[in-house]
Amino acid sequence: MMTFTVAIIGRPNVGKSTLFNRLVGKKLALVDDQPGVTRDRREGQARLGDLDFTVIDTAGLEEADPASLAGRMRAQTEEALASADAIVFVVDARAGITPHDRQFADLVRRAAKPVILLANKAESRAGILQTYEAFGLGLGDPIPFSAEHGEGLSELYDALREALPEQTRLPDPEEEGAEAEPADDADRPLRVAIVGRPNAGKSTLINRMLGEERLLTGPEAGITRDSIGLDWEWRGRKVKLFDTAGMRRRSKVEEKLEKLAVSDGLRAVKFAEVVVLLLDATIPFEKQDLAIQNLIEKEGRALVIAVNKWDLVAGDPGRLKRLTDDSERLLSQVKGARIVPVSALTGDGVDRLMEACFAAAEVWSRRISTARLNKWLSRVLEGHPPPAVSGRRIKIRYMTQVKARPPHFALFGNQLDSLPESYTRYLINGLREQFDLPGTPIRLSMRTSDNPYDKE
Repeated sequence: MMTFTVAIIGRPNVGKSTLFNRLVGKKLALVDDQPGVTRDRREGQARLGDLDFTVIDTAGLEEADPASLAGRMRAQTEEALASADAIVFVVDARAGITPHDRQFADLVRRAAKPVILLANKAESRAGILQTYEAFGLGLGDPIPFSAEHGEGLSELYDALREALPEQTRLPDPEEEGAEAEPADDADRPLRVAIVGRPNAGKSTLINRMLGEERLLTGPEAGITRDSIGLDWEWRGRKVKLFDTAGMRRRSKVEEKLEKLAVSDGLRAVKFAEVVVLLLDATIPFEKQDLAIQNLIEKEGRALVIAVNKWDLVAGDPGRLKRLTDDSERLLSQVKGARIVPVSALTGDGVDRLMEACFAAAEVWSRRISTARLNKWLSRVLEGHPPPAVSGRRIKIRYMTQVKARPPHFALFGNQLDSLPESYTRYLINGLREQFDLPGTPIRLSMRTSDNPYDKE
């Protein structure tokens, strides 16, 4: 993997230094609510997943006399633009797009470098909806982000891989010394995190997959402390497996070391593409299992459910059907997630589990054309139009997919902020069924027309 440089650009006080600190893992940059705290270019060594790169924090771009302090700060920023391989352009989702944002978006565009648009401070549902105003900058799909809370890091990781395919290509040990060719997605390892309650058998299962006692196991719960990434190959396809510490209820997490271990497990979920939720066949779907599933859905990861210790319950012929019914009822946000019985002790079911993981990754990455979406939507609206709210008709005009991984759709129309949640669920379930999207979270955002003459 080649080294590369990323410049963080944006107007003052949008959160550039907070993002810089998060990427370098240290508070190297001063952060304050007062705009203009950063005055110089500041470089640091950043790490994001398996990517190591140089990141440059810059002063907020401002119009000023070149001889003034603000003018010299702007010159430093322009130098950073010139030296970077890619640009992360940060806007404030809560404040919306300002004339300064538009002005400096032009500057960024003229730099002719790959640009990743981050809509920072999008922690709340309202912040995520305001993110879509950033589409108007013409810099591609904005990523809803929170530098303060670390939300959206995995989307930033994916965007960097897409923006700089050559520099972020994973090294192949067999090609050392040879000139690297651009990698396509088939060469990238599938990132699979295995999560679950303590003592569900995660480490035992991974040892069975690898064919060696690579991870320490035992009857005591909580032996695994850190999230360990392991390279593996299944049927000629590369996989990076993450074993994680067992996640238990917050009230039970007392020791400082265990708190760190659980947060490391959460980080593994953020950087995974597919998450295997490992249940214990003798006590499935406990409260903590559902809490872990909610985290997986919130992070937007593809889900596969593995039910371990199946050899202990194999004599109960109706158990798998009951588990499937329970899953549909309890995990409605990821309806259709595959359930795979496994035995970590014997290795039974491992091949079926990996087939399910690759199938889930394909669904998670799926893109649907706007033409197909709107052909389906017109049939839906004809058969079941949205209800009127307070006597006002809600009009849905069209739909498009704004991103994949997970599938994220945007509805365009009038008064969509009044669309009942039940109708939103109806549309999501329809998308899942019509376009075969089982076991993956589906995002649906509303974009209401700003046309003052469009009141019909």
